[in-house]
Amino acid sequence: MNGLYTFARPGAPRAAFGAILRNEARLVWRQPAGAITAIGIATVILVILGVLPVFKQPSSRLDGLTPFQIYIPILISFSIGILALVYLPGPLVSYRELGVLRRLSVTPVPASWVLAAQLAVQACLMLIAVLIIFVVSVAFFGQHAPGNPGGFLLALVLSIAALFAIGLWIAAVARTSGAVRGISAAVLYPLLFFSGLYYPVQLMPSVMLDISHFTPLGAVVQATVYPMFGEFPPTSPLLVLAAYALVFGFLARRFFRWE
Repeated sequence: MNGLYTFARPGAPRAAFGAILRNEARLVWRQPAGAITAIGIATVILVILGVLPVFKQPSSRLDGLTPFQIYIPILISFSIGILALVYLPGPLVSYRELGVLRRLSVTPVPASWVLAAQLAVQACLMLIAVLIIFVVSVAFFGQHAPGNPGGFLLALVLSIAALFAIGLWIAAVARTSGAVRGISAAVLYPLLFFSGLYYPVQLMPSVMLDISHFTPLGAVVQATVYPMFGEFPPTSPLLVLAAYALVFGFLARRFFRWE
């Protein structure tokens, strides 16, 4: 049970995974801090920016785009980052602390199903967050849906994979819930800066812009902004996200312990 992924043992009831998935979804519903933070705050920021006239003025410094258009992919990266780096590792470490995973290890149901259920629930929350951001921006502020939906979907899948891998790595190296909060904060807040949440990356000095493109949230922004205007994402951010997914996926598998 030391590996991150374990296959269902013979005799494990398949219906048990559905029950675990429903339980994890109910826990999120009863304790919606993650959903409120990732979805609610991003939506509130979007609305605030949308009603400010200055954010609707095209700027030559932003390649002719408006600040509001620039912040749509930034808020997408914010939502994905919050859920993957804070609200994914927290329950997994808590289950390990409380012995939930150890108790599952003596049942026919693999403890890895808890991990799979958490991934599924958080992925659904990420998709809901992205959908709400687009619905609000299109319905209330006259923006358009992604002009290149295939490119956007590819960028979104790689973004989720990369941030999930980092979140699982945090769950692997953190031994307590307190450690999760500390590591998550130490990782997340610098990444939010380089995603442009505090100051648009397009206005940063060239050196900081280059650094941003090689950070996970910066790569999310770069990969998702192009499909919004009908272009396929550049190769560079897609490769950066794939590299994060592979490297941190390997590290999470290497160091994760169920007990």
